[in-house]
Amino acid sequence: MMSEKPEHFIDENGIRLDGRRVDEIRPMKIEIGVLSRADGSCYLEWGNNKILAAVYGPRELHPRRLQRPNEAFVRYRYNMAAFSVEDRIRPGPSRRSTEISKVSGEAFEPVIMIQYYPGAVIDVMTEVLQADAGTRTAAINAATLALADAGIPMKGLVAACAVGKVDGQLVLDLNKPEDNYGDADLPIAMTQDGEITLLQMDGHLTPEEFKAALEMAKKGCEQIFEIQREALMSRYGDIEVVPVAEKEEKDSEESVDVLEEQGEKVENLDEEELTDEEIVEPEAESDSEDSEESTTNAETEEDEGEKDEQ
Repeated sequence: MMSEKPEHFIDENGIRLDGRRVDEIRPMKIEIGVLSRADGSCYLEWGNNKILAAVYGPRELHPRRLQRPNEAFVRYRYNMAAFSVEDRIRPGPSRRSTEISKVSGEAFEPVIMIQYYPGAVIDVMTEVLQADAGTRTAAINAATLALADAGIPMKGLVAACAVGKVDGQLVLDLNKPEDNYGDADLPIAMTQDGEITLLQMDGHLTPEEFKAALEMAKKGCEQIFEIQREALMSRYGDIEVVPVAEKEEKDSEESVDVLEEQGEKVENLDEEELTDEEIVEPEAESDSEDSEESTTNAETEEDEGEKDEQ
């Protein structure tokens, strides 16, 4: 049953109903590797949202008519458990879950290196155990870490959050009352390079509000990237997650350094003082040894000849 609409969502001090400011996200708790039979898994709590994500594959895709000869097929499934909301919902897929599954799967296309697994399928399954607004963005954040846990090659992580409008103000990461009674809802997913991979909008925003909402969502995703990185570090140790553009720049700098180092070595070899005596001396010694041996052999032959004459 839907709760009654609050009189005000933001008080005179700029504090929302749950104690957050307009640009704050809800607390997030992450645990990676929770399912032993999955290739990768993640359990995520974001506010009162509870999401479980699992990754299976890469594995052979059946039926074979769905296989792609040059790349893998990423099959994303979003589902809400019947008990995830106050009013029990009918189990099984719905139009809403089918639509969210499609757009969420497309949000990972720019980062997953599907060309490495032609003809295979990567199944990404997300289950909403408890819903509290923003479940599609929470599921994307959990699926990203499950893919990383499965060792799927990716160019970077994907983070998602929503921006809404309540009481005439833009707010980051809507809670349930704000989602139910707000004027707008704008879920966004983006890569670490700032490329937007998912953008949907429900409600009305002016062009100026839309631009401001994008900037607010970008800052929210930056906070989520840091949380995801810390979760991976706690699981796998000290790792470095570098965006693609920075990685390419870093690789080019390293290659230049290697070339400069090789050039210095060649210059050092040219500047070394190698005298003619040092180069010729071994050959001279060998020649003298050969001459001494030939002289000794000649003297031996002469002695033997003298003995024969006697």
